[in-house]
Amino acid sequence: MHFTMENGSFALCAIFLELALCWAFAMFVDYTGESIGIVVESDLDRVRGTHTRDHLSSIYYYMFQDVHLTMVIGFGFLGTFLKRYGYSSAVPNLLIAAVTLQWATLCQGFFQMQRGKIHVSITNLLHADFATLTTFISFGAVLELTTPIQLIVMVICEVFIFAANEYISLDILKISDVGVSMLVHVFGAYFGLMVSCVLRNNRPEKESVCITLPTPDLFSVMGTIFLWLFWPTLNASLAQGDAQHRAVINTYYSLAASSVVTLAIGLSSFVDKKQQFFTVHIQNSTLAGGVAIGTAADMMIHPFGAIIVGSIAGLVSILGMVYLTPGINRKFGIRDPCGIHNLHGLSGLIAAFVGAIAAALATEKNYNYSLYRQFPARTPMGKTLDYWDLQYHVENVQPGVGRSALCQGAYQIAALGTTLAFAVVGGLVTGNMQMDSTLEDVMYLSSTLFFCNRTHPPVTFF
Repeated sequence: MHFTMENGSFALCAIFLELALCWAFAMFVDYTGESIGIVVESDLDRVRGTHTRDHLSSIYYYMFQDVHLTMVIGFGFLGTFLKRYGYSSAVPNLLIAAVTLQWATLCQGFFQMQRGKIHVSITNLLHADFATLTTFISFGAVLELTTPIQLIVMVICEVFIFAANEYISLDILKISDVGVSMLVHVFGAYFGLMVSCVLRNNRPEKESVCITLPTPDLFSVMGTIFLWLFWPTLNASLAQGDAQHRAVINTYYSLAASSVVTLAIGLSSFVDKKQQFFTVHIQNSTLAGGVAIGTAADMMIHPFGAIIVGSIAGLVSILGMVYLTPGINRKFGIRDPCGIHNLHGLSGLIAAFVGAIAAALATEKNYNYSLYRQFPARTPMGKTLDYWDLQYHVENVQPGVGRSALCQGAYQIAALGTTLAFAVVGGLVTGNMQMDSTLEDVMYLSSTLFFCNRTHPPVTFF
């Protein structure tokens, strides 16, 4: 097994980190009201005539279960095709998930604290899972570059930066991104690529991790199929009511279209004159439709629109893999062993623009009054005639800022710019911190002082 680590520094740092997380949870984290049985059926549920809060909680649990399986198993098997990583791909993924779920709860909750406490429910676990997905995406760009301690350092930095960008995008800019294609896929891809760029340009060349193994290709395709089947849940898990139905339908058709385009182009001589189909095309481009539809998954883009988006995403992903990635490698020295730029980066950019266009075209005629649940910022401001008229039809609706459709579309693009800025700057800073090893040394020294241990043996994933 190529995944090896000695008992010294990594074990101490991991245990010390877990003790620190345990202390933070004891000080700041508590259940929400619904978790201790004091919340009654919500007004919104009564207006829609849908489910009780208990029923909604059970639905969210099933969604969380599916998303969690997607994180651990889907992405765990996806990397098994790599020669120096494949046999142990599920182990670091499990490590990342275990650390990130706890750390993300604290980082995301920090921006939502009430009276000094972070109140958690199943939806908080869903949000933490999306933070985990961000680190999985970034990890695909730095496979052979990091030790276990460095990987944990990267996770700690990335999740905090991700949580800050998420707060700005959702709570300040008030954008809609139900499938988190911008907030997760774009951020994770470009953050990982920036860390990879810094680390690769400051280390001697060595054997590429991209060399594949013939047998584990089957397991990798199984991981892709697993992700393909569960991606509609991934995009629909945080949606409600009619929006959740649209998210599932749109994602399914977009995935189907991207798969058809990928297989058609990949099997032709258009990208390979020998007409040999590469497994990496299946692993990435067939899933591109799920990423590209993510931001607009719950919007009124209609099934034919989802098919168009998926087709474009499959085309862009496979052409990017064949033509764009080699050029980036030559110019910037960035290797992308898992193809995260083609699957998550490019498809996430498509999702951002599709979401902005759909938001700019959204009207009350198309959405009825669910428009104001879809885009809360478009709700009229309080104490206005428009707001009182809306409140007559929808009880207890919260005042918004009265944005127009075009203004909402502009804010969607602004959130894309903010996400790219956080990802690029955060990735470069984190990469330079890894080179400096300051935070890694602080973690090690803290753990050794705590456990009175002086050994510091080298560790590596490979």
